[in-house]
Order: sequence, then C-alpha cells, then structure tokens
Amino acid sequence: MNAPNRMGHQTIVYRNTPWITATACAAGPREAQGPLGDKFDLVADTPDFGQESYEQAEVALLREACRICLDKADLGEKGVEAMLGGDLLNQIMPSSLAARSLKIPFLGMYGACSTMSEGLLVGGLLVDGGYASPVLCTAGSHYATAERQFRYPLEYGNQRTPASQWTVTGAGVALLSLPDPQVHPLAKLTRACMGRVVDMGVTDANNMGAAMAPAAAATLCAYFDDTGDTPEQFDRVITGDLGYVGSELLLEWSDKMGHPLPRERMMDCGLTIYDPQQDSHAGGSGCGCSAVVLSSFILPKLQSGEWRRVLFMATGALLSPTTSMQGETIPGVAHAVVIEGVR
Repeated sequence: MNAPNRMGHQTIVYRNTPWITATACAAGPREAQGPLGDKFDLVADTPDFGQESYEQAEVALLREACRICLDKADLGEKGVEAMLGGDLLNQIMPSSLAARSLKIPFLGMYGACSTMSEGLLVGGLLVDGGYASPVLCTAGSHYATAERQFRYPLEYGNQRTPASQWTVTGAGVALLSLPDPQVHPLAKLTRACMGRVVDMGVTDANNMGAAMAPAAAATLCAYFDDTGDTPEQFDRVITGDLGYVGSELLLEWSDKMGHPLPRERMMDCGLTIYDPQQDSHAGGSGCGCSAVVLSSFILPKLQSGEWRRVLFMATGALLSPTTSMQGETIPGVAHAVVIEGVR
C-alpha cells in the first residue's frame, strides 16, 4: 500500500506546501564573468577567496552564502532548526565545516551534483511533516578542489577533453519554512520525485553528461508516469548540469522511453552559468552549479511571476577515484522538485 503522501511509484506530494522564503548565492570570479554574474549576492575576488587553500575557500563560500540568506530572512543562526548540505569532496567536509561555524543542527547530504535538489526534497519533507521549520538547504563546489579529487591537480596542466565540464566555484542556499502570513515567499514546493540509480556502463570520468543523462531521463519519465503531468505544463524543465553532451542525450533517452521533451522548454544550469566564449567545453557542473543558478536566476523568475511552475532536477554522477581506478562504472542519479510561484 502506498504511503498517503505518495503519488505513483516515486513521487511525493507536499500537503503543507513548504515555502521558499529566502535564498542567496556566492560564486567565484570566473562565474562572475558569465551571463548571471550581476545576479550573485557575493563574488570572490580570487579563486582562493583569501583563504590558505582551495578547500578552505569552498568552506568560506558555503558559510557566507548561508549567512547572507539568513540576513535576508532576518534570522539568526539559532532561528534555524535544521541545515541540509553537501558538496563533492570526501566526507562532504566543506559542508560539515561550514555547519560547524554556523552551529545549526546539520544533516549531511550526498548526491554528487544532484545534492541541491536532494536537499530541497528532504528539507521539504522535514517542513511538511512538522519536524523542522525553517530549514536551510545548501550545496557548493569548487573547480580546483574537484579537479584535485576526481581528475588531476591544476598544477599538472593536463589537457581537457571536449566532453569535460567545468566545475562551478560557488554555493547556493534556499530557506524553507511552513506558510506564514507575516512572510512573503519567493516560491513554494508542491511535489518531488526521488530518483533511482541508473548505470549504463560509462567509465570516462571526463564525460559526466553521458553518465547522468540516463538517470535524468528515468526520473523525468517516472514523474510524468506517476502524475500524468506533461512538459507543456511547466515554464521550464530544468536539469542541473548535463552540459551540451548530456542535454542532447537526455532528449534521445526520453524519446526512447516514451516521453519526448520539447527542446524549447528545456533548460540546463550547466549551459546557463557560463558564456560559450568562456571555453568551459561541455558546460558547467558541480553541486554549486544548479544551486547558484537556482538562487540567482530561477527563483527570481518565479518570484516576479514571469514563470509560474518549473520542474527543477539536479543531476549527479556517483563516482569516486577509488572505484574508478578499480574499473567500476559511473552510475548516475537525479532528483526532481516541482517549484511554483505564489503570485
């Protein structure tokens, strides 16, 4: 028997409609040179953000984005009942160290680059169920730390392949809470779809789009099957960081699975955050990619009423350096949340 707040096999219905009441993002200098640069709350002057290491810079970006979000909501750290966050590094240490500074009850999340939508999904459950409100959902990444962990340190100067993506240096935050007549929300969560792990045998750590696209198609098709919704009912169906390669593969996979996607309604955060002239190869990636675009671009359009309803689905490649060296393939996962305007 299905749980009462489920629709179909994978989709959740929020009955108490968690509100997104504040948001903020911080990003690096390269990201500030892209088309969204003037929309960021904080821009680091240098990739190291004045810290002694790139890892510490990632911590600082996450921490400062959280503090800016709390300032916008006129909340102190003690006014938040839970923080959900994650990143790409071993043991999600940047998020854990940021939470150490903020002193908010912390639940670490890991969905690789799908972490922002996973955090919103779970944070929405905490709020909807009456277990915590408000809840801070965060995700971040850093180009230099991700390269060192998953590929090669920058000092190596390796040649990037055409299918490779540029990990976003940035962090995004969204504050969720129960409806409050004293608060003017930016948007609200109405549904979510939990993704399953899909592995089509990709082994190239420089081609994340190919690893993630089948999982993205599986989640979208599951949502449409569960709910009866169609892509035409959304202003945008938004993927996290499939890039040029993965975005094209998503269209192919969805068509094969019986849910053709209209290209004009599709949007990918990895293709939005950088200008093509910045030479990010196949586009942007990283936990911070979808988180920063959500905060700086997507939520403002919902708040203004330009968009009424979007399906936001961050996508993740679940690889580790150890398993990749042992010959393991790269699974993918994608989680989706329906975000609607409140005007």
